[in-house]
Amino acid sequence: MTRMTQRRQVTRVDGGVPLARPDTLAVEEPMEIRVNSQPVSITMRTPGHDLDLALGFLVTEGVVHDPEDVAAAISCADNVVDVTLRGEAGLTPRNFYTSSSCGICGKSSIDAVRTTSAYDVASDPIAVSSSFITGLPDRLRAEQRVFDRTGGLHAAGLFDNSGDLVCLREDVGRHNAVDKLVGWAVQQKMLPLRGHVLQVSGRASFELVQKAVMAGISVLAAVSAPSSLAVQLADETGLTLIGFVRGQSFNVYAGGQRLSP
Repeated sequence: MTRMTQRRQVTRVDGGVPLARPDTLAVEEPMEIRVNSQPVSITMRTPGHDLDLALGFLVTEGVVHDPEDVAAAISCADNVVDVTLRGEAGLTPRNFYTSSSCGICGKSSIDAVRTTSAYDVASDPIAVSSSFITGLPDRLRAEQRVFDRTGGLHAAGLFDNSGDLVCLREDVGRHNAVDKLVGWAVQQKMLPLRGHVLQVSGRASFELVQKAVMAGISVLAAVSAPSSLAVQLADETGLTLIGFVRGQSFNVYAGGQRLSP
């Protein structure tokens, strides 16, 4: 877990009594993403799986539509990843900074927020049962190794329709965790991710729905609430959006036809 965590001396107050003790923190550092040696974005992230993060970011931003678009991806300096693309890169103008809390803060216009996917998630015939969905949060939590040490990371897990965990990524930013997962799929040449379910550890925002759609994922489940715009986008694209997956209950906000008994 190189540089994903950092030890620091803190003061813990328990019952009004201060006590000096060491604590483990999740690392947050900037990373620059370049395309064909040109700066595209700087994102705040937890180091680790940086190539995945860069590739996933380019997919969910609509720059990369197919794994074959990528000629090479290298860490060319500390906290810098350069991705070389084949052909033309259809880059959307961006400010060069996004925070770990928001993956769309660098968009230069409201129109640029909506990105058209190369994949039709509405046609994915995947069906999932209630027991399948309710079991996802515990299975995701059981694999969150860095969260166990810090309590400070979001997680995104990709499950196949047999219920097997295919990939899990953690990051201080929920959107980064998803991008890392999508970037892993790019390197495995698995896009589009039809027949898979994405489980996230937090809420389901517009940006997470958009990222799922851009990767060809047709089912997104979250342990917390979706936003109104997330539900609207799920409706428009045919994505199944599930929230408040806790215990034996959950809410289906869109795409309920994929739920089987």
